[in-house]
Amino acid sequence: MDRSTHDNWYLMKVMSIFGTRPEAIKMAPLVRAIEASPELAGAVCVTGQHRMMLDQVLSFFGIMPAIDLDVMVPNQTLNGLMSRVLARLDEALAEHRPDYVLVHGDTTTALAATFAAFHRGIPVGHVEAGLRTYDLTQPWPEEMNRQVVDRMARDLFSSTEQSATHLREERAPGRIFVTGNTVIDALLMTLDRIDADAELKGALDRQFSFLDPRRRLVLVTGHRRENFGEGFAQVCEALATLAQRQDTEIVYPVHLNPNVHGPVHECLTGKPNLHLIPPLDYVPFVSLMRRATVILTDSGGVQEEASSLGKPVLVMRDVTERPEAVAAGMVELVGTDAARIIARVTRILDLADSPSSSAVRITPYGDGGASRRIVDVLCGRIPLPLA
Repeated sequence: MDRSTHDNWYLMKVMSIFGTRPEAIKMAPLVRAIEASPELAGAVCVTGQHRMMLDQVLSFFGIMPAIDLDVMVPNQTLNGLMSRVLARLDEALAEHRPDYVLVHGDTTTALAATFAAFHRGIPVGHVEAGLRTYDLTQPWPEEMNRQVVDRMARDLFSSTEQSATHLREERAPGRIFVTGNTVIDALLMTLDRIDADAELKGALDRQFSFLDPRRRLVLVTGHRRENFGEGFAQVCEALATLAQRQDTEIVYPVHLNPNVHGPVHECLTGKPNLHLIPPLDYVPFVSLMRRATVILTDSGGVQEEASSLGKPVLVMRDVTERPEAVAAGMVELVGTDAARIIARVTRILDLADSPSSSAVRITPYGDGGASRRIVDVLCGRIPLPLA
């Protein structure tokens, strides 16, 4: 990544750092936009978390990492992961000497990368800045991670005006830009690819040929640490009850974490109308979201994507850092109480055929142009915000 000079200008060397599949999905359209910019020289550094799922996303979006830190070890702790990412990233930054580092979200990778760059005096841009619950236990440890990243980043790329308001009220030292969320860029790119590729669409139809198109589909995801134990037991109880409906099918791609995988399979294996499947690649998951009647999740990103698809979302958490879709009526917080989950899912399923139930797309998180706006900031085409 030697600096390339041309007369009185140079290519700014931008290193995008991420490790998990959700990070890869949300950063992929931004990486592609950087690659397409003549003013920027981009390189991708991955930490190697979610290895198989990460590689699938990179392949789909045509991204080849320049640096793979390969930090994962069996039965790792958060402190162990943090220390390995920090040490190996420090070496990578020393070797490649980027002018600028981009991180995403609230992961251990984002926190470690920001520390590593900050200690070397390299400016950091935080994509998806300003999300807040102001409860350090929900989500844990993500709420702390993103607050700390936002104190060190020079540029804060917020998905919504609400997130930007949080940063202003906190007197965040960085420059604040409202860009929309790159996850919507990725979603729209993926939908366009599915619709334009008959072979891909046929493969997806075959992958889910076990589903009855006459039945309502409940799509479930769950992996949050704060729901381990009793929380997942309650969720399983609710799903077992809902699966008794003869007009409904439930698809649950089960996370590989043993705190999720074990209890879910123990409680739900063999239940009629309930399909426990391995974690899905991104494209099949988008296909299922588009097909679903209702989505039950504890994920942050799914709240944004499903809202843009016009799908009602029930969030198995007590608080959310993404209040915009709640305010718009597309997302509802239901926690992990079995009775409440059953009641709210049942209501949506029972109303699914009513004239007023047609999907309405709510897009508070972006219009598909977030990556372009971030590149415009990096290239100086967007005026700096007023102090």
